[in-house]
Amino acid sequence: MRASDAEREAAVERLRVASVEGRLTLGELSERTEAAYTAVTQAELAVVTSDLPLAGQAPMPAPAYASAQAPAEQQGRTRRWFVAVMGDSKRRGKWRIDKPLGAVAVMGDVVLDLRQAEVRSGVVDIVATAVMGDVKIIVPDGVDVDLEGIAIMGDKKVQVIEAPPGMNVPLIRVKAYAIMGDVKVIGDSRAEPVKKAWAAWREQWREIRGELMGEPQHPPYPGLYGQQPPAQAPYPYEQYSQQPAYPYRQRSRREDRREDRRRRDR
Repeated sequence: MRASDAEREAAVERLRVASVEGRLTLGELSERTEAAYTAVTQAELAVVTSDLPLAGQAPMPAPAYASAQAPAEQQGRTRRWFVAVMGDSKRRGKWRIDKPLGAVAVMGDVVLDLRQAEVRSGVVDIVATAVMGDVKIIVPDGVDVDLEGIAIMGDKKVQVIEAPPGMNVPLIRVKAYAIMGDVKVIGDSRAEPVKKAWAAWREQWREIRGELMGEPQHPPYPGLYGQQPPAQAPYPYEQYSQQPAYPYRQRSRREDRREDRRRRDR
């Protein structure tokens, strides 16, 4: 049965509550939210939230992403700072964001990767200052980014594939001050890919979507040893590191010389 707009919004609400409770990272939330909004049938929506508690079992309500109260609530909290003076400061991997963030780069580099972070608030508020340095904020594609501030002999830019208007997606609010430096907010498509763990819901969702669209469930991926799999690979990543996508046998030098002689004799 086809899903309605109200059912899609209900699924996105469950995902949002799960994110605030620490069950989903920002990257997982963005991926599942996109799957929920693009779902055609109720079966697809059920798969997206299959490993999450029911709405009535949620211990506490979560604030809306675009709520105007979020910045006011965060003003009284202590800001967490990442400072680099003639050096580097990087925060990657899994970490928790439950307060506003601050980044200062003075002749150095600061990198904040939010893709695997657990976001406990509706809005991620960041103040970034770059003085002859660089501040790079990496977010998953599909989130909303609000960048404002001042750039003097520097640059501030957003390079993120944002969600279409009207969708209830996470909001990243950045206030930038760049003096002979750069403040950049980039998405997955412009950053080094993050190795995604295998997820049962993703496998089931693709199978249902493949049956609905008449597409193969597991399209082949060309490549040999050492080639990175696509970011949305439907197989476990271990498979790509253990064997090539297609079986092959490496030719010996003698076979190469024979092949060269055949080509010359033609």
